[in-house]
Amino acid sequence: MLKKNFKYLLLVMTMILAVLSCGKSESGGDSTSGKKNIKVGVIYTKAKLGGNSFNDLVFEGVKRAEADFGIKYNNVEPNTAADQENAQETMASSGEYALIIVVGQEQMDALKKTAEKYPDQKFAYIDGILEMPNIASYEAKEQEGSFLVGVLAALSKENKIDPKFNNENKLGFIGGVNSPLINKFYTGYMAGIRYVNPSYVVTADYVGGFNDPSTGKVIASTMNQKGNDVIYHAAGASGTGLFQAAEEKGFIAIGVNSNQNTLAPNNIIATMIKKVDVAAYSAIKDITEGKFSQGKNILGLKEDGVGYTTEGSNIKVPQEIIDEVEKIKQKIVSGELVIPDTPESVDEFLKNNTYSK
Repeated sequence: MLKKNFKYLLLVMTMILAVLSCGKSESGGDSTSGKKNIKVGVIYTKAKLGGNSFNDLVFEGVKRAEADFGIKYNNVEPNTAADQENAQETMASSGEYALIIVVGQEQMDALKKTAEKYPDQKFAYIDGILEMPNIASYEAKEQEGSFLVGVLAALSKENKIDPKFNNENKLGFIGGVNSPLINKFYTGYMAGIRYVNPSYVVTADYVGGFNDPSTGKVIASTMNQKGNDVIYHAAGASGTGLFQAAEEKGFIAIGVNSNQNTLAPNNIIATMIKKVDVAAYSAIKDITEGKFSQGKNILGLKEDGVGYTTEGSNIKVPQEIIDEVEKIKQKIVSGELVIPDTPESVDEFLKNNTYSK
């Protein structure tokens, strides 16, 4: 009798274990293979990959997501606006992509039409805001990171840490185009410089595009001839012309987006980091986890979406200056300093905020 009861108990326990085992397999067994089957499309700006700037940083985020989640991706490097629109249409109509990443404000109008036409397709829009139910928009507080490199430039100039700094009160900015987005870079830079020294004058000029190094070089050389010893750019691949001019004329430059310091290490003092790789990675991560961050995703210093680096530069910024920049950074993170995002609002900011060590 005892032997029969033992056999019966053993049978029941085996059945229970089998049921539990099946339940575990159904809930999580295909998660890895599901991620590997996820396909992501990426459509870059017309500046393409290879400029060690904005597009390349997005690609870094995509490659990191590939390594971490096993997704597959397809890159498109368009030559024209028509190419961008065609790529959006081709990817969205295929139904193959769990997510299509669209890069740059130059694609905003095309994306709005594509997203309306394919409401079931999910998009991540990097570098702007489109409030639609199938778009996760990622926008940075470029003015915050630019403020920090402005402070660093002004303090370095005040202390003449390098012989390339002159005795004039002029610093320059080169933008790709004259737009609200690019002027956020200009505004933050100007505000940071004048926060340290209100007598400094910051002038701006615009290339007219993001893939024209020759014009960028001419503008930078002209600015330097007029006394500007530090020039910051937000001009994409056009900014490589600034670096060429800085090396030839012997002045200081500031890079943007991904770390550009090593491109001209004797002349580039720092780079304002715009971490669009974080945006691309986050968007893909959400998709692999079955989530979708529709709406605005704003990335500033607090969210680690922007920053700065002196790594790779041969211009040695003293630690006391770095410490001062970091102290000001914490004031921005805490909300004590709210950095303006339009040139017209800089004077008001300076009225309400004064710098003291």
